[in-house]
Amino acid sequence: MKALVVRKPGDYGIEEVPVPDIPEGGLLLRVQACGLCGSDLRTLRSGHRRVTLPWIIGHELCGIVERAGSGYRGPARPGDALVVGPLAYCGECEFCVAGRHELCEHQREIAQDWPGGFAEYVAVPEACVRLGNVQPLPPGLDPAFAAVTEPMSSCINAQEKAGTGLGDTVVIFGSGPVGCIHASVARARGAFRVAIVDVDAERLALAGPFGPDLLVNARQEDPVAAVARFTAGRGAEVVITATPAPESVVQAVSLARRGGRVVMFGGLPTDNAKPPVNWNDIHYKALHVIGATTFAPRHHLRAIEMAASGRIPMDRLVTARYPLDRFDEGVRLAMEGRALKVVFLPGSDGGGAHGR
Repeated sequence: MKALVVRKPGDYGIEEVPVPDIPEGGLLLRVQACGLCGSDLRTLRSGHRRVTLPWIIGHELCGIVERAGSGYRGPARPGDALVVGPLAYCGECEFCVAGRHELCEHQREIAQDWPGGFAEYVAVPEACVRLGNVQPLPPGLDPAFAAVTEPMSSCINAQEKAGTGLGDTVVIFGSGPVGCIHASVARARGAFRVAIVDVDAERLALAGPFGPDLLVNARQEDPVAAVARFTAGRGAEVVITATPAPESVVQAVSLARRGGRVVMFGGLPTDNAKPPVNWNDIHYKALHVIGATTFAPRHHLRAIEMAASGRIPMDRLVTARYPLDRFDEGVRLAMEGRALKVVFLPGSDGGGAHGR
């Protein structure tokens, strides 16, 4: 089969590799769609601490069951279309026992612990099947849209932790795909006003269809002052940093309302992970600072429901599609910031790849 193999940082390409073995208790899927994630771009550029190269990456998945492994106990049958959340939980740590799978101490993931989905076929291990991160593709939902429910799941987890609700003003730093998803999730949870902040005018323009009430170009104006005007000086109930820019954390704390919640969603560079946050703001405004990453099966199920419901403009989120043999083109588009989500279709022959 064809697969995207990352040989070393900056060195990757399509190769012929063996079709993966069918895992005992698991599934072999023919990949319909696999989304390109920001973490994939980082792995292509500089490697990944949990990935031993050479390796097949890609973890935002939708595919059709080719065969089930011996001992498989799930309901899926050959020909069924499935949406795959790539995480596998141990099921035994104190967090899993308490039903808080997003905090699993021994979490594993397709594309890190097992080969990923930028390939014609992918093996879904029994560990992923067993704890509910594999769901049927809802009738009528585009597989390319279904594939990107993986990042949506993490956004839903973050806003669940933040308690985003009716009447809130939500400010999101970052207008990439994750920031746009956060805008839609906040609105679905009842936020009255949503603002998105970024330093890239073209990216901000791509965020328009997700319904923000305010777009702030941080190169042209101070986001703290802009949000103060937007909220008549009150500040925002919820602030989400969906960017690796350290200054966003500093500004998020400054513009949060008294008693507000600041969600650290985007990880920071390891060599600049301690920005000079004003801890007196946190103290005297009684702020809640929340870290959020990954998701539990319940979040993945809700993300699929949201994608199928039309509450998120999925056609504006997935802005480019490519066959696997045009991987370089899709990566270039994403790295240049000219697309939100790029999705690869391994079974495609390449016709009409770019665009919705």
